[in-house]
Amino acid sequence: QVQLVESGGGLVQVGGSLRLSCAASGNIVSIDEMEWHRQAPGKQRELVAVIALGGSTNYADSVKGRFTISRDNARNTTYLHLNSLKPEDTAIYYCRAYVVYLEGPFGPRVRRYAWGQGTQVTVSS
Repeated sequence: QVQLVESGGGLVQVGGSLRLSCAASGNIVSIDEMEWHRQAPGKQRELVAVIALGGSTNYADSVKGRFTISRDNARNTTYLHLNSLKPEDTAIYYCRAYVVYLEGPFGPRVRRYAWGQGTQVTVSS
């Protein structure tokens, strides 16, 4: 099985910064896309940022120029740097990754999206 664990959330003032981390563990062969999503109270979950295996990135318009996604393939980890935070950035942030892993010691290979449990980011005004 595969597990994704986020960390780095917290309470920050308007204009502040945070760095979120998401580490994948398990019998991982490779990880393709790594994504950050967020869900604010009473709202649908939305895609915030995506990074491909090769490093290309895409961002939601609402975070462009303020958030930066990166990854460390050797550590199976993705990061989200949040800068110039606004109250509307308050949400639970989730990572998702398309993971190839072995179900047993020698296989079979499984390909699926895996979600983390989320980390709370609260921006106070």
